[in-house]
Amino acid sequence: MEKWQKVKLWLPVIIWAGIIFGISSQAFNRSTAQFSWLDFVVKKTAHVSEYAILFWLTWRANKSLKYSLIMCLLFALSDEWHQTFVPGREGTLRDVGFDTIGMLLSLNQIKKNL
Repeated sequence: MEKWQKVKLWLPVIIWAGIIFGISSQAFNRSTAQFSWLDFVVKKTAHVSEYAILFWLTWRANKSLKYSLIMCLLFALSDEWHQTFVPGREGTLRDVGFDTIGMLLSLNQIKKNL
């Protein structure tokens, strides 16, 4: 594969991972926030969606379901760890679980289309 083709495949992965990182870098004030089911559903749906997209982009770049899953899982773990340093945010394994659901939904869809 020529160098430019690799760049064209991996650049969207890097950009999307950067978007995820940027979103998780945004601090917010937890002290005034009350629990809301709507807020919970929207945020967890965002986790599932963004990691389904990341998984698909990663698979498109390397054509390996196994390595795509490993790479995305490591990114999800590192992103949650990163959030522990952001004011008002917390890193949770629960969110990695929602991220993994997105990856698995994407994996399932890819397998159906192979």
